[in-house]
Amino acid sequence: MTAIHQLEFQALEWVRSTFHHEILDMVMPKVSFLGDAGWIWILLVLILMLIKPARRMGLAAALALVFSLIVTNIILKPLVARVRPFEIDTAIQLLVSAPKDYSFPSGHTTASFAAATAIYRNHKRIGLAALLLAALIAFSRLYLQVHFVTDILAGAVIGYCLGGVADTLVDGLRSRYKAKRRKRRRREA
Repeated sequence: MTAIHQLEFQALEWVRSTFHHEILDMVMPKVSFLGDAGWIWILLVLILMLIKPARRMGLAAALALVFSLIVTNIILKPLVARVRPFEIDTAIQLLVSAPKDYSFPSGHTTASFAAATAIYRNHKRIGLAALLLAALIAFSRLYLQVHFVTDILAGAVIGYCLGGVADTLVDGLRSRYKAKRRKRRRREA
């Protein structure tokens, strides 16, 4: 085992020994489930898209989720091909079904922080709640020992960046669309 793996396992052991509790053993799988396939974020995006003043925020979060899927699941996971902690240390007893894909970066964390960042950039109060949920989902992945700490940290950073890129892109497209509409109205007048 490399020195980095030893540090990673020490961090996981610290999380387990510090936070382990019977109640959390029941709660954390449910929290982690919120991030499965990004469904909680997809549901939130759909709700935001139905509310006219929040459509731009919903579109930015949706685009952030698409970017997250592409970057994390299609590019990085197969490229890095990092095995999960329980595949190395077979003594780890999982509280959830063993994920079948690679570990780096955490898809739950990347998607959560991507959507939450896009939301935060549009509405601070709702965004803070979204970021808190993203952090809780990320922590659940550590608690459940299905990711290393660096998987989570990388997922948070990548998600934050993708959320910012998505929001900036939506803002640029929106500005372009508004400029074209103004130009067309001037021509019609």
